[in-house]
Amino acid sequence: MIRALLADDQTLVRAGFKSILDGEPDIEIVGEAADGLEAVTLAGQLRPDVVLMDIRMPKLDGLEATRRIVGDPKLAEVRVIILTTFDLDDYVYGALRAGASGFLVKDTEPMELLHGVRVVARGDALLAPSITRKLIGEFAQRVKHPDPSPRLNALTDREREVMTLVAEGLTNDEIAARLVLSPATAKTHVSRIMTKARVRDRAQLVILAYESGLVKPGWV
Repeated sequence: MIRALLADDQTLVRAGFKSILDGEPDIEIVGEAADGLEAVTLAGQLRPDVVLMDIRMPKLDGLEATRRIVGDPKLAEVRVIILTTFDLDDYVYGALRAGASGFLVKDTEPMELLHGVRVVARGDALLAPSITRKLIGEFAQRVKHPDPSPRLNALTDREREVMTLVAEGLTNDEIAARLVLSPATAKTHVSRIMTKARVRDRAQLVILAYESGLVKPGWV
């Protein structure tokens, strides 16, 4: 069962998302927050698997709320999906840097919302499929001075190759097809890379790839 927390200052928005998610046998809404501070408090109390976090809220915005949740060692298993009105909102880059695991626009289709919650809950998601590559290109352009990370020294040549493809926004199945591997092997490579690089999920792996200079803006 995926335990989800809804954080949005608009009651009708929370009700809409709740009606979609609560109807699924594998998803349970365990709490609702009307502002960022409440989201942080409830995340600490309820330990949800996924927090659906509005980016603009009173008292504490979604960016800072995400940073506090992700930065709490006791909440290491909690994943945050950022919700926003625009697919390239200026806040999104900062939200991913703060540790968000996923990103969805509020007018996303119900099936895409459900898919996003499920894949983020198991650590496999980055962003809504319709905007993945666009957003990667957006924040890639902001990385002006790559800083090589020693965390990449432990990677094999094959793992660096796989990490580059993850940074392009490819799924495990797409990576498998590109490198002529089985999907299971591709998934194993990605899991090992995340362990070696000490990142929470694919979102953080992509950011590390760009900020360390493994992938350069314009390559995707």
